[in-house]
Amino acid sequence: MRYDKGRKDATRGRVVEAASRRFRRDGIGGTGVAALMADAGLTHGGFYAHFASKDDLIQEAVSAALSKTRDHLASEAKKARERGGDGLARLVDVYLSLAHRDKPEAGCAVAALAPELARHDPAIRDVLTRQIQEIVAIIAAELPTTQAKGKADAVAYGIFGIMMGTLQLARVVNDAALSETIISSGRASALALAQRA
Repeated sequence: MRYDKGRKDATRGRVVEAASRRFRRDGIGGTGVAALMADAGLTHGGFYAHFASKDDLIQEAVSAALSKTRDHLASEAKKARERGGDGLARLVDVYLSLAHRDKPEAGCAVAALAPELARHDPAIRDVLTRQIQEIVAIIAAELPTTQAKGKADAVAYGIFGIMMGTLQLARVVNDAALSETIISSGRASALALAQRA
C-alpha cells in the first residue's frame, strides 16, 4: 500500500520527535531503533522507509531538539524584554531551572548528549556546531550593545558553557540540595560573566 507524501512526512516527524526525546533521556548508545520506533507507534521494519541509517536520524533528531531549545530561549528572552525585564536573566533562569534539570528528554540536546555527539561523524557535529552558534547568538544579543561583536560572542560562549556544564553537573550528583546549590551557583556565575563583559 502506498501512502501520500503528507502522511509519510507526518510519520517521519513522529519518529524524529520520539528519537529526539529518547536520545536525550537514555542517550544515543542506549537507544535502539526498535525502541524508538515503538515510541513513535511504528514497527522496527518501517525505519528504513524513512531514514538511510541511525546516524541520519540522529542528525535530524538533534537538529529538531536544538531548534526547539533555540526558539524557546529566544521567546523567553523576548517576552522578558517586552515586560521591561532582563532578557539574559530570563534566558539563564529558564535554562538553569529545576524543570530543565529533571526533564532532559524535553531540554537542551547539547547538555544531554555532548559527550556522545563529540564522538560521532562530522555531519552530525556540523549540525550541532551550527545550532550551538545560533543559541550563542541569542545569548550575545542579550548582552550590552556597547560591546564589539567578537567580544560579545566570546562572552556568550562562556555563558553557554557555564549553563551547559552547570546543568550536567546538577543532573549527575545524587544529592538534591547539592544539585540545587549547583544550579544557583551556575546562574550567578553566568550572570556575573555577563556583567563583567
